[in-house]
Amino acid sequence: MTAALAEARAAADDGEQPDGAVAVIDDALVARGRSQVGATGDPTAHAVMVVVREASRRLGRASLGGVTVFAANEPCAMCVGALIESDADGLVFALPNQGAGAAGSAVQLARNEKLPNRLRVVSGIMQTEAAELLAVGGASQRR
Repeated sequence: MTAALAEARAAADDGEQPDGAVAVIDDALVARGRSQVGATGDPTAHAVMVVVREASRRLGRASLGGVTVFAANEPCAMCVGALIESDADGLVFALPNQGAGAAGSAVQLARNEKLPNRLRVVSGIMQTEAAELLAVGGASQRR
């Protein structure tokens, strides 16, 4: 989670939403990502989407089986959908997102029984640090 928060800090320093993510397999860091919506003009360049793309590229496969994604903020429906569609194993996030979180806060896609794949979800890891970062980043909304 420390690495995901570092990515979130770097995003905030770049004037982006303070959100970062990392992909891990067996304790090995596979990919890093941070929010890049403003810099790229791409509305899908959320931290989790960036890390899913990078992990897939580095692993040379579309399936992210065995991968756990650590994110500073609870991902939105688009990002959780990408994790589910890529067959990622798990999601760990620091800060719940009551307005748009799709891993249980606003909606529950991560463990939806109607979907063919589900994610293992852990929340609240380093929540205080993530909340402080969000407050310092001055973001009015999270991605």
